[in-house]
Amino acid sequence: MSAQSRTRALLEMFKAATIYFAIVFGTGFVLGTIRILVAVPRLGERVSELIETPFMLIAISFAALVVKRFCVGRLLIALGIGMLALVLLLSAEVAFVMRLRGLSIPEYIESRDPVSGTVYLVMLGVFAGMPLLLTLFSRREA
Repeated sequence: MSAQSRTRALLEMFKAATIYFAIVFGTGFVLGTIRILVAVPRLGERVSELIETPFMLIAISFAALVVKRFCVGRLLIALGIGMLALVLLLSAEVAFVMRLRGLSIPEYIESRDPVSGTVYLVMLGVFAGMPLLLTLFSRREA
């Protein structure tokens, strides 16, 4: 593979990861706002976060389908998209969400509910792995 084609592949991977991140982060931002303003006062933090989880899984799956065309059956590209999107998501979480709530990283981790916080960590893994998972499934179908 030439240097030019390698550079092009990396740019395509970055583009796909950015799109993947943007769809999921945007959905999470909207759902999180609704959760905090509407659901938490009525149902509490844990239940509200757990109710939000299936909707986020749908958003992750949809976003991964959107960026699947960038993978074209290449497992390393799919893995790179998921990992890079995870870095973008965690960076946005630190930069925006924690600042909005006025929390440091240790305070944020400490403030998480043990049950919904664990589900959140699992969902981060699902988010990072979904492009790879869809690429693996599409290879089996072919």
